[in-house]
Amino acid sequence: MVKLNIILTKIKQLYYNNNKVYGHRLICHFLKLSGIHLSKTTVHKYMNKILGLHSIIMKRSYKFTRNINNYYKFPNLIKQNFSVLAKNKVWCMDFTYIKLINGKTIYNCSIIDLFDRSIIATVNSKNIDSALAINTLSTAILSESPRGELIVHTDHGSQFTSQAFRDFCLSQKITQSMSRPGCPYDNAVIERFFNTLKQSFVNIQRFKDIKDFDSSLKNYIFLEYNFKRPHMYNNGLTPFEARNLIRPNDVLAN
Repeated sequence: MVKLNIILTKIKQLYYNNNKVYGHRLICHFLKLSGIHLSKTTVHKYMNKILGLHSIIMKRSYKFTRNINNYYKFPNLIKQNFSVLAKNKVWCMDFTYIKLINGKTIYNCSIIDLFDRSIIATVNSKNIDSALAINTLSTAILSESPRGELIVHTDHGSQFTSQAFRDFCLSQKITQSMSRPGCPYDNAVIERFFNTLKQSFVNIQRFKDIKDFDSSLKNYIFLEYNFKRPHMYNNGLTPFEARNLIRPNDVLAN
């Protein structure tokens, strides 16, 4: 039986070494990795009631307003079924924004693979337009070299319904899928990633310009989020670990 003072010390180390953003679920996971097996309820009690530790709460996110009329519409092929059996079969993408300390706003477009919740591309720009969407999708294709049928799921933003983006998807033999207008739950996985990104990275740092943010973001996503941060969808494996498991479905799909 591990002594309580050792457990509490370990919890504090995990909490403060990870910028105070880990909640009781992640703390519980990392305790198990170090041989301390406790329920989530117990860890929650130790954190909140004994140590007075609380994960940093994300600020209210900004929502882009979209005119949903007169846009080219694609059917919702996902229908909130976010479980995919092989990598590079269904990608979700969307935009978010970041305020810099100089007062300027930059926009980020990211793509997540539903198979293992890996972020396979993330691109920043001063403009939120179809060029940013195409650039991000091009980056993902270059990185992953997907084979076979690929679905890219988005909302009805004008960047994704534009002629330029539609033509690019056609040229790459990509099937477009779109959420129902005004229903963010239809693209919940990428929305949840942006929540984590803001809570664990953006809201606890200050960035002087787009170059500073760009390098810091890539370090966070490709060194921390994909490689070190366990994901509950992957049963506690990181996206990298889950992505590199050899499974029968991977072989059959390719």
